Amino acid sequence: MTTTATELVIGGMTCASCAARVEKKLNRMDGVTATVNYATEKARVSYGGDVSLQDLIATVEKTGYTAHEPAPAPPEQEEPDELRPLRERLVTALTLAVPVVAMAMIPALQFEYWQWLSLTLAAPVVTYAGWPFHKAAFTNARHGAATMDTLISVGTTAAFGWSLWALFFGTAGTPGMKHPFELTIARGDGTGNLYLEAAAGVTAFILAGRYFEARSKRKAGAALKALLELGAKDVTLLRSSGEQTVPVEQLKVGDRFLARPGEKIATDGTVVEGTSAVDASMLTGESVPVEVTPGDPVTGATLNVGGRLVVEATRIGADTQLARMAELVEDAQNGKAAAQRLADRISGVFVPIVIALALGTLGFWLGTGAELTTAFTAAVAVLIIACPCALGLATPTALLVGTGRGAQLGILIKGPEVLESTRRVDTVVLDKTGTVTTGRMTLLALHTAEGADEAEVLRLAGALEHASEHPVARAVADHARRKLGSLPTPEDFANVPGLGVQGIVDGHAVLVGREQLLEDWALELPEELRRAGADAEAAGRTAIAVAWDGEARAVLEIADAVKDTSREAITRLRALGLTPILLTGDNKAVAESVAREVGIAPDAVIAEVLPQDKVDVVKHLQAEGRSVAMVGDGVNDAAALAQADLGLAMGTGTDAAIEAGDLTLVRGDLRAAADAIRLARRTLGTIRSNLFWAFAYNVAALPLAAAGLLNPMLAGAAMAFSSVFVVGNSLRLRTFRAAD
Repeated sequence: MTTTATELVIGGMTCASCAARVEKKLNRMDGVTATVNYATEKARVSYGGDVSLQDLIATVEKTGYTAHEPAPAPPEQEEPDELRPLRERLVTALTLAVPVVAMAMIPALQFEYWQWLSLTLAAPVVTYAGWPFHKAAFTNARHGAATMDTLISVGTTAAFGWSLWALFFGTAGTPGMKHPFELTIARGDGTGNLYLEAAAGVTAFILAGRYFEARSKRKAGAALKALLELGAKDVTLLRSSGEQTVPVEQLKVGDRFLARPGEKIATDGTVVEGTSAVDASMLTGESVPVEVTPGDPVTGATLNVGGRLVVEATRIGADTQLARMAELVEDAQNGKAAAQRLADRISGVFVPIVIALALGTLGFWLGTGAELTTAFTAAVAVLIIACPCALGLATPTALLVGTGRGAQLGILIKGPEVLESTRRVDTVVLDKTGTVTTGRMTLLALHTAEGADEAEVLRLAGALEHASEHPVARAVADHARRKLGSLPTPEDFANVPGLGVQGIVDGHAVLVGREQLLEDWALELPEELRRAGADAEAAGRTAIAVAWDGEARAVLEIADAVKDTSREAITRLRALGLTPILLTGDNKAVAESVAREVGIAPDAVIAEVLPQDKVDVVKHLQAEGRSVAMVGDGVNDAAALAQADLGLAMGTGTDAAIEAGDLTLVRGDLRAAADAIRLARRTLGTIRSNLFWAFAYNVAALPLAAAGLLNPMLAGAAMAFSSVFVVGNSLRLRTFRAAD
């Protein structure tokens, strides 16, 4: 049986349980395998047999949601602001709810007809602003399910409905009525009590939490966009009529195109003319630019930093390495299910119990001959005390304070689903280039022959290298400028492809490059310099020889320098119970040298790994039962960051890595990774304690409400107290400090 794979955009999901419901319904169809991702609001479906695309869409719609194939927007058209409706509802709710809460809480503001103004202001909050909750609750009810939306809808509707009863049929509508807090446990008919502030306040609070969640969730697909935007937009084709610049989409396999110095290579291909150095560090993690000559393969989106190249296209569009990496990121994101919210899990059991208890309370009091208003008062008290103000505040307030404190420390947490992962991680995989190291070529050591002066070596070599754009040359020139200030201008300069540079500086004939360049001029390195060069190469560094006026004078060691803070960061990560592993596309000698310097065991080094294989390494570790955190900064890390249980992206890296990660470390300091995990774990602990206490208040007060001993006013006060407790507990996160 042939199978077809497709992707559907799912609309109407409000929580992780919605995604689980859609996934369950699709997988019940014959020959269908589906995964639904709440974060990206997409379903990836494989189907065959008699099932058609329309059958899949119909099944989703029967479940109460919408489905359609993704339709790419025209490039010139801006993306619609999907958050706008939610933002408008939030602004409406906050604007109208604040005066309602203020009038209910402060007797001095209660003028003669204040209760009717409260009704006028609260009505749009409960109906218009709260409509998404009511709609979702209805959809869930049709399928026999209950979530936070059900709690919010039932609680706010009960509070608002009782207030209407009290205003029109009770004594609450009397002119001059006051609304003081009376914390008494006694039976009463409740006909003079209003709960408009509970209805409006809960709606506004929880809308705010939903808005911040939606804003972070919207960025889930941005990793793919950031990856694809790395490619070249235009390409210079070589035609029989001459050079022609066209959009890169018009490239065909076999076309020959030009890559000038400083330009991105348009697509995967083979060099047919020219020699150059290509910086592929963003894609491969290789810290040293690769020298290419005719016949060598090159990858699209890498940077030509040397000479002029003519390349023949071998792969285009979806077949390129960049496009395959984008697909890897998407696969990893779809395979990583969003964490089910603890509050949703609680409410799935709690809501049916509360509704049954409220109905049972009403029936019991009516059965014992109590007045209708007394029975309704007890039933409404049950619903009011169960109204999830504190439950709704538990996650967003802790997240708001935790993420705010993190931002002050240079740590960006993307959303609540990230926090669950931080508690479990036991292994941290570290990319080398740009994460443990600076990602820039640096002059680390200078060895001089007998009689040669270091300053003179730097002056002549730095002046000549300053005229080159090669990253190794820039490392020498930058170091020389820092040490000596100004440098002389070469009187003559020539680039020797693949070997180095030569020229005349202050009347001296200078050579700077590989040992082969000196041999071509019949110059030999002294034994001590030859040994220093061999040792540097063995340690994975690049050795550059310097000669002038017919004599070899020095050997320079160039490498991607380890960050000053990396060793301390590894120590802190170990203290958190994490096992560090160094993962890199660089060669084994370089990787092991860096590992020794920062304190990572040699058997925890995985080197010479291709970008697509980084994902496999993470998957292999996960298959061993480990919970893996990944720290990286390059495009080559994006898919692995998405696959890992916890992705930490260095803010100094590429947009693709940052968007694929769960946490972003703005400073680019690896020590921030340990701080980020500590902060995320503490924020998660705060959320869990918030949920426990918010739930505990409800459980403790429900029996009193059902017994008719807790009037709805006291229920509202208990609910307010639990909310204050939750907010206060969350504010303790402001005291979090980065480790010294």
